[in-house]
Amino acid sequence: MALTFARARFGAAVAGAFLGGLVVASSFDLTRLGYAQGQTTKPTSQEVKPVADVSNAFVSIAEHVTPAVVSIEATREGRAGTLRLRGRNVPPGMEDFFQQFDPRRQGPSEASGSGFIVSKDGYILTNNHVVEDADRVTVTLTDHRVFKAKVVGRDPTTDVAVIKIDGGSFPTVSIGDESNARIGEWVLAIGNPLGLDFTVTAGIISAKGRGSRELRNLLPGQYAISDFIQTDAAINPGNSGGPLVNIRGEVIGINGAIASPTGFYTGYGFAIPITLAKNVMDDIIRYGKVRRPVLGIAIDDVTPEDAQVAGLKTIAGVKVGGFNPPDESPAQKAGLEAGDVIVSVDGKPVDRVSTLQRIVRTHEPGETLGLDVMRYGARKSFKVKLMEAPADETVASRDTDAIVSPSGMVTGKLGITVEPVSPAFARENNLATEQRGLRVTDVEHGSPAYGKLFENSDVITEIMFPGPKRAVHSVSELQSALDRLKTGDVISLYVVSVSPQGQNTRVVNVRVGG
Repeated sequence: MALTFARARFGAAVAGAFLGGLVVASSFDLTRLGYAQGQTTKPTSQEVKPVADVSNAFVSIAEHVTPAVVSIEATREGRAGTLRLRGRNVPPGMEDFFQQFDPRRQGPSEASGSGFIVSKDGYILTNNHVVEDADRVTVTLTDHRVFKAKVVGRDPTTDVAVIKIDGGSFPTVSIGDESNARIGEWVLAIGNPLGLDFTVTAGIISAKGRGSRELRNLLPGQYAISDFIQTDAAINPGNSGGPLVNIRGEVIGINGAIASPTGFYTGYGFAIPITLAKNVMDDIIRYGKVRRPVLGIAIDDVTPEDAQVAGLKTIAGVKVGGFNPPDESPAQKAGLEAGDVIVSVDGKPVDRVSTLQRIVRTHEPGETLGLDVMRYGARKSFKVKLMEAPADETVASRDTDAIVSPSGMVTGKLGITVEPVSPAFARENNLATEQRGLRVTDVEHGSPAYGKLFENSDVITEIMFPGPKRAVHSVSELQSALDRLKTGDVISLYVVSVSPQGQNTRVVNVRVGG
């Protein structure tokens, strides 16, 4: 079953289908209410009361929370396609003319999603994928007030974004703690699915700590945290960014993804735990970036074979596969070895990757954790000082002329968007280690790089000029080189093009703009 973000394009039509019947699953025994087969006795008032109590609770929650839920419209201006003109007889200076016939050329687009207000002065939590690459963000409240929103910051590795509207005395939600939630508890999802504003659906928590490979693939970056709450409350495109609320009216998650072969609700949705989202939000507001604490290890869930080798009685824990960065990893310096299985952190049992990620994320870089590991039948303990993840894995505020983020960099001097080559992209395209530079994801129409034959999925591996030839692996390295150039200077880039047909390389010289 495919996993997809629950985001809808603005103006998407609601499918004109009607359900033949509706079955509501609940924890109440319907036979006690007189609906067993062949029974016609009416239920007593005492028997109806539990159902009425739950119904009234849902009503109270909806009335309390919905005023703080917002509808978000994100507008993205038209982007030029990247039609490959190499090999064509195109007269010099006519590239722009032929480029307009590119069938991949994109016009302006709009997307819709949800969010919720967390402070009276207008801070709003939503999903990164709702506002990513947006040129304008508009927020509508339940009282029909409309505000232009500013993207304060976003973090693709958790799919969390913070936006803000100007004003005061806004209605706010109550923040809960998802760690206290239990599987089987009632929850409500509130949002704007399929253009149906401020819709409330109910269900239960189906599972916690979901972190399947498919869910991890939704989030970019080696430090992505996949730790989702699973629910059967109906979530559809447009619900993204809306709150998942417990029976006490507290937000315990941000709705973000659905498991579906069609892209629409088929039974399961996924929400980002609110504790993780709040940590990301606090970092963005306080520091202008996400200060992600990491152990510096590559990790995976334990298999039966891993458990046998490690001498574990149960199949649980997190296996250390390697260290990143090599020789600088705090875990490696502390004495951990590849093949170790982490079984507890500061005395808290660790049963899977998502559990370890959640525990680590509640700390700050520089803090020290106590790790217990199993190594070929022997239990060992280590003290590890957390390091801060590299800057390319965090997203700062958009209040700059150049926007730097893990999902890309837009620079006025070149007009391209790039991102570090992911391990998955490198594997899929057979890129050697020295070819894992910066992947081009967009070229701005009319920019200095436009018409220079850049294409999506081109990989910039080296800066050839000015200065000595050097490899480029991070957004900051390229940005630093550009910062030293004046308008009219030329930068020479070594580029690897990848396609199903293979690879080819070339040097692209670009005269930078202002």
